[in-house]
Amino acid sequence: MSSSRTVARTTGVAIRAMLVLTLVLGVGYTLVVTGIGQLLMPFQANGSPLADDKGSSLIGQSFTDADGEALPEYFQSRPSAAGDGYDGAGSSGSNLGPENPDLVASIGERQAAIAEREGVSPDAVPADAVTASGSGLDPHISVAYALLQVPRVAEERGLPEQQVRDLVESRIQGRDLGFLGEERINVAELNLALDEQEG
Repeated sequence: MSSSRTVARTTGVAIRAMLVLTLVLGVGYTLVVTGIGQLLMPFQANGSPLADDKGSSLIGQSFTDADGEALPEYFQSRPSAAGDGYDGAGSSGSNLGPENPDLVASIGERQAAIAEREGVSPDAVPADAVTASGSGLDPHISVAYALLQVPRVAEERGLPEQQVRDLVESRIQGRDLGFLGEERINVAELNLALDEQEG
């Protein structure tokens, strides 16, 4: 009798503890953290949205037509290996090693296509223009890749090349904490700024 009473008492304590901890940690903690995020960093807490709900500044976008061809009036992003391209549900790299023949061939094809589109030698094409990031979602390109695209974008939009170059240079984001990574440019934000300048 005393053994069954102990089991019942222990079970009751365990159930009450689970309910209290679920409310405190599962509901209360979540509400507190969400509230702090909304109060201190609402832009980041809401997904870092671009103007007019045109995506997030944290996830890259493709600037291509229905056939996958680059839209010449826009700066192009780096390639994406995530799903059909910049698919958050399929985030990943290609997982191919640097000597994989398929990867080497696709890099060569991309390099030739970009060199032709931009009117430069294949050696002038930066590495980020032909390789995907580890997540496949990177929204940034190098400053070198952005500047390489300036003449084409300026010509397609009928804008002075210096005006487009100045816009690119005004969008350069510095290294994280002043020393981590490289300077970079968010392509979607740059293209939105370009549309606003033209409009």
